[in-house]
Amino acid sequence: MFDSLQYKLSAALDSLRGKAVLSEKDVDEAMRQIRLALLEADVALPVVKDFIAKVKEKAVGEEIVKSVSAADMVTKIVHDTLLATLGEKNEDLQLNVPAPAVVLMLGLQASGKTTTTGKLAKFLQTKKNKKVLAASLDIYRPAAQEQLAMLGESGGFATLPIVKGEKPAEITKRALKEAKIGGYDVLLLDTAGRIQIDDDMMREAEEVRNISNPVETLLVVDALAGQDAVNVAKEFNERIGITGTIFTRIDGDSRGGAALSVRFITGKPLKFLATGEKLDALEPFYPDRLAGRILGMGDVVSLVETAMDKIDADKAEKAAQRLMKGKFDLEDMLSQIGQIKNIGDIKGFMKLIPGVSKIAKQIDELKMEDGLLERQEAIILSMTKQERRHPEIIKASRRKRIAAGSGTTVQEVNKLLKRFDDLQAAMKKMKKFGGLGALMKGMGAADSAEKAGELPAGLEQSLLGGSMPFGMGGFPFGKR
Repeated sequence: MFDSLQYKLSAALDSLRGKAVLSEKDVDEAMRQIRLALLEADVALPVVKDFIAKVKEKAVGEEIVKSVSAADMVTKIVHDTLLATLGEKNEDLQLNVPAPAVVLMLGLQASGKTTTTGKLAKFLQTKKNKKVLAASLDIYRPAAQEQLAMLGESGGFATLPIVKGEKPAEITKRALKEAKIGGYDVLLLDTAGRIQIDDDMMREAEEVRNISNPVETLLVVDALAGQDAVNVAKEFNERIGITGTIFTRIDGDSRGGAALSVRFITGKPLKFLATGEKLDALEPFYPDRLAGRILGMGDVVSLVETAMDKIDADKAEKAAQRLMKGKFDLEDMLSQIGQIKNIGDIKGFMKLIPGVSKIAKQIDELKMEDGLLERQEAIILSMTKQERRHPEIIKASRRKRIAAGSGTTVQEVNKLLKRFDDLQAAMKKMKKFGGLGALMKGMGAADSAEKAGELPAGLEQSLLGGSMPFGMGGFPFGKR
């Protein structure tokens, strides 16, 4: 999300570089580009007008302070205005009330509301140590109640038993009773949606709200809805009263304007982002981190959190030490491939690194074939221990045997071994220049990769091969 906006805002701000003092003409041209970037990102017009007015007011006549350039000062102004538009800080769910704390889930049909209810239940249970009960009030969509029950079974949280023929108000009362008797900390109520807003849906939601007295009323919004999301959010907020929003399918929208618009129009915080299809693909929303990412400043906090959550630090540290000692072999590479698979979206992960946004387009253009990591695993697993520890002994006859045993081709075996050699060469360079962190810093500062239109030698092959090594010097994945 926001990839398109990030690229165009960066281009607009880059046009100011080299100027000690900004004239009104300079600012006007930059504002024109920023306005276009926001509109193309599907940001609502009232939000764009307010945003531009605030930035321009602060930017005209700004002079350099100490060693800070005028462009950097405007970048900070844009950053601060983005932050104010998105919300100053993360706003957690207000669950510090007598149990059960009721969370009402609202949204249109096909917005991903039921799946998001499951994700939130798992999040609260695993991350917040809450005992959660989820209840489906959707008696209209075929198998909607069964869907939530299946999510509960796979996610390890409790769901209210289904009683056919009950109305939403009756289900709500039964869920409240069950939550109290069962000692549940949180009760999630998944309401019914419609293809579009209608009075019947709103009256039903109002009735459920009045019965359950929720501490949180969350609107689930499809990020792909664009301007429609603003109208939906405004209607729900006026009729029911929402306390926050959750945006779904953000991995499918590069514009992201709906998030900026909904926050501005409703004045209610964006609390979570659904980042994928899996039940654990739900993240709290941090405005300051997103503002930094939009302006190409990276997101080190999210980078470290992802690493700590998905990467085995001990394995990464051991691999790093072995590589620095020149002992990195194919068994270590196999472990690294497993770490990459745990991360999932490696391209999005790379963009969290400060400076790498300069080459975001090149990262997006990297082609990682479907099943590539699995085939690489199969190739290495088809080798003997001796071959994994001493790749130099793998000659033509061994390569044929490995290809046959792994169900791949000799060419694929050759590619993997070439990537292993490239990886070793790249890591030797990183060691020479002070580790991966220093290399990345150099990429951003010198803009050499951006000007050349390519990733540094060795790094692209490591990424393409699914063998990016974690725990290297300067990269925050080792022991803490």
